[in-house]
Amino acid sequence: MRTPLVTVILPAKDAAPYIGTTLETLLRQFDDPSALKLVAIDDGSSDDTGAQMRRYAERFAHAEVITNPHPVGLASARNQGLAHVEGEAFCFIDGDDWMQPHRLQVLAGKLSELNCDFLRTDHVRVTGTERKIVRAPFAWRGAAASPRDAILPSDDTTMVDYPYAWAGIFHRRILDRGLAAFPDGLFTAEDRPWIWRLHLQAESFAVVDAPALLYRRGVATSLTQVRDRRQLDFARALTQVVETVERDAEAQRFLPKVVWTALALSSHHLVRSRRMAPGLRRDMRRSIRDLLDALPPAEVAVALDQLDGSRRRVLAHTLRQAGQAT
Repeated sequence: MRTPLVTVILPAKDAAPYIGTTLETLLRQFDDPSALKLVAIDDGSSDDTGAQMRRYAERFAHAEVITNPHPVGLASARNQGLAHVEGEAFCFIDGDDWMQPHRLQVLAGKLSELNCDFLRTDHVRVTGTERKIVRAPFAWRGAAASPRDAILPSDDTTMVDYPYAWAGIFHRRILDRGLAAFPDGLFTAEDRPWIWRLHLQAESFAVVDAPALLYRRGVATSLTQVRDRRQLDFARALTQVVETVERDAEAQRFLPKVVWTALALSSHHLVRSRRMAPGLRRDMRRSIRDLLDALPPAEVAVALDQLDGSRRRVLAHTLRQAGQAT
């Protein structure tokens, strides 16, 4: 049996209604089934997610199932999977998403052809019966480029605002260079520090066309839907992004972008916090205040001018508490 070409890392918690679809589509990715290895992580599920993983594992040429007695979170579960990567490439998928046939075969071929560190793709957002293509925000397709050149401009959507780990494929050298791991223990926004590190430290990437990954939006157990203490990790994740940029040799080039991002996302989470329980709302606002307090004031002033009036109004009180001029 051949060594697998691509390892797919699939962490999931309580995904029983969907994970059968996810696993079934992974069986249709290569003409030669031995080209794919499945690493499935049951992250403390209370339903039969793990049982479905184990049943499906028997149908893969290469498969491992890891069971966590208690949830460790998406970031740490993905890192568990990284320790089991075999082959020249790896990718991620979540337990409520699925792939069109031969997506990974196409991506593996393009990764080899372009000789890039990683590839990114568009995806299809599925909300109920509605499907919408979400484009990767980069103008050039099918050509290798510098990941740093895809970070700016600071006041527009760029590739660091497209952090989805599952929207692409990665050469093994990303793992070998220590760029693949997620910040352990983050339960949300774990992909923000990860995508910034990739674009700052990898050498080449490309956006390419391929059969789609379909991202299921609005799932009740998704962290985009729940409002509990895990949401507080947003501010911790953004603080890590700021620290990563400040250590970079071109910090002054990229600080305007990370500050703009921190303000825009803080505005979003402040609005969201209005529907949280009082204690959690206070903690969210305190964590955002601490994040904003750590931002360079000169860059905050510039970024505020680039935000629309509604977001500036949402941020005004918290910025004053953080000692930032408004």
